[in-house]
Amino acid sequence: MSDDSQSLGTHLDELRRRLTWSAIVVVICTVVAFIFHQQILSLLMEPARGFPGVPNQKPIYTDLTEFIGIAMKASLLAGIFTSLPFLLWQLVMFVSPGLNPTEKKYLYILMPVSIIIFLLGAGFGYFVLFPPAVKFLITFGSDVATPMIRIGNYVSLMLSLLFWMGLIFELPIVLFFLSRIGVVRPAFLSRNRKWAIVLAFVLGALITPTLDPINQTLVAIPVLVLYEVGIILSKIGLKIRDRGSTGDFE
Repeated sequence: MSDDSQSLGTHLDELRRRLTWSAIVVVICTVVAFIFHQQILSLLMEPARGFPGVPNQKPIYTDLTEFIGIAMKASLLAGIFTSLPFLLWQLVMFVSPGLNPTEKKYLYILMPVSIIIFLLGAGFGYFVLFPPAVKFLITFGSDVATPMIRIGNYVSLMLSLLFWMGLIFELPIVLFFLSRIGVVRPAFLSRNRKWAIVLAFVLGALITPTLDPINQTLVAIPVLVLYEVGIILSKIGLKIRDRGSTGDFE
């Protein structure tokens, strides 16, 4: 057997082992989360503040399996998120042998920073964006019809919003990394700032559960601020890249 075949087999065995451990950890975290699914769902309900104007001050479910289905979905996502540090660590350990010391350093730094930033984005969606959106949706048209909020629709909407806001908050880190490896340059980002404004409001329309301009602006403004922060970080990334290239040349 050739060395390349042995190397490939070794990498596949390592990948299989890390995927197996990752799956085990996700299952364990999901089971634990399901035990506390009522607390998780209650936490997700908090931004609605008791569903004012809704009969019984609670969401409803209309299908026999809807509640257990949404409880399992929330538990699975909570399990994945709880195990995210372990999953990222397994990924870092798998790819680190092929990286140089400088790339490893950036990877070790960016991994915890990315998790913290994702939490900040999800927190922004939870505390700032979702409450006024829910209030608008419940009160809009309440004089004509009585709102009956299905728990499946509410939780799915909440989880989707938290995920996308957490992902959007990763924008500065992504721009820094892309600039660091030479894919984008700060001048390009600055020239296309007007398109970033358009894209920010498009994202606001896609992410928010409402179509009113106030909630769209609540999303668009942080996106634009993050874009500006990303431009600053991309300049830092470019300087680091140029300094490293100069050092290599010398």
